[in-house]
Amino acid sequence: MSMDSHLHISKLTQFISSCDSLYPAKIYSLPSLISVPNSRTKKAESWRVIKPLFSAANGEQSVAQEEALLPQLRKNGVLSGNDGGSCYDKMPRKRRVFFLDVNPLCYRGSTPSLDSFAHWISLFFSQVSLNDPVVAVLDGEGGNEYRRQLLPSYKTNRKKMMQQFPAAERSTGRSKKLVMDVLQKCNVPVVKIEGHEADDVVATLVHQVLHKGYRAVIASPDKDFKQLISEDVQMVIPVQELDRWSFYTLKHYLTQYNCDPQSDLSLRCILGDEIDGVPGIQHLVPGFGRKTALKLVKKHRSLENLLSAASVRSVGRQYAQEALTKYADFLRKNYEVLSLKRDVNIQIDEQWLVTRDAQNDSIILSSFTEFLNKTRDRKWQSKSQPHGLKAVT
Repeated sequence: MSMDSHLHISKLTQFISSCDSLYPAKIYSLPSLISVPNSRTKKAESWRVIKPLFSAANGEQSVAQEEALLPQLRKNGVLSGNDGGSCYDKMPRKRRVFFLDVNPLCYRGSTPSLDSFAHWISLFFSQVSLNDPVVAVLDGEGGNEYRRQLLPSYKTNRKKMMQQFPAAERSTGRSKKLVMDVLQKCNVPVVKIEGHEADDVVATLVHQVLHKGYRAVIASPDKDFKQLISEDVQMVIPVQELDRWSFYTLKHYLTQYNCDPQSDLSLRCILGDEIDGVPGIQHLVPGFGRKTALKLVKKHRSLENLLSAASVRSVGRQYAQEALTKYADFLRKNYEVLSLKRDVNIQIDEQWLVTRDAQNDSIILSSFTEFLNKTRDRKWQSKSQPHGLKAVT
């Protein structure tokens, strides 16, 4: 990392620290970080924007602007789903708990960006969660390792992509510290468990709050969370094209996929996930495509039911029957890799579920954004000076 980069990060850290005296975080046992050892003993489909039945925006974008954009998104195959009714309004009025998947918000496209985090978190607090409880979750160190032991190709594309960035952009540890500090100032607990991806931590915590009688809302663009969707579990997704967060419900899911969430997980195990580096069965049996897989999964409801049936009787055409019996272990391994875990060593703290004090949100976040802008201007001016140029040899 360059001297300039160290200087800017140092100044950002000083800025966050300076907020302590002006806007101290309310104390209800908010952890700066929860980190426990890995307790495990073992171990493309592109995202499609769905037109929300319930918009998270509060008038920031006019209806006319949105409707003008929707035809182009549909033309490009981006939008799908039912345009009518409000599934959200029909849900039982249990209290909501939001789970914020932090890592994706810290990128603009595939490039690390604190500005992206500042933008999306400002919209999230001002238009979506308001003063509902929020728990922020980050990936733990070595979180991918147990899945890579099962399947070495798991997320290798992402690892190669990150290696292409300069060292200053790949060194995100200090940036994550700044992100955690901002969240704490906004009275949000931050959870990070060594040896576990954020997805598994969120799935575990969602499972716990449902048992306590809450609804859960997962704030993330990650399609893996769709397998958790139910009447009491929603997603809220940052939609770049509309510059807002939009809710995604069970009704959206059924309209998009015409099957239940568990069936979709089974489908991904059969068809694979190119983005996550999980190969599908069509690489081994070219004729085994989505149409065949969907028909079988909808009939048998889950991958395990399908494989169990195929082991004792014919479930379809000969090529499908042979593939399911021959590659059953291959498909079960895909399931273990793609399914989210609910047994991470973490317990929800009751104090995280109280009404969040949001009175300083706008001040903290607008000050943070302003500071990022000033830092960027100083960095540009420094690079523009003659003494800042390096000779090419």
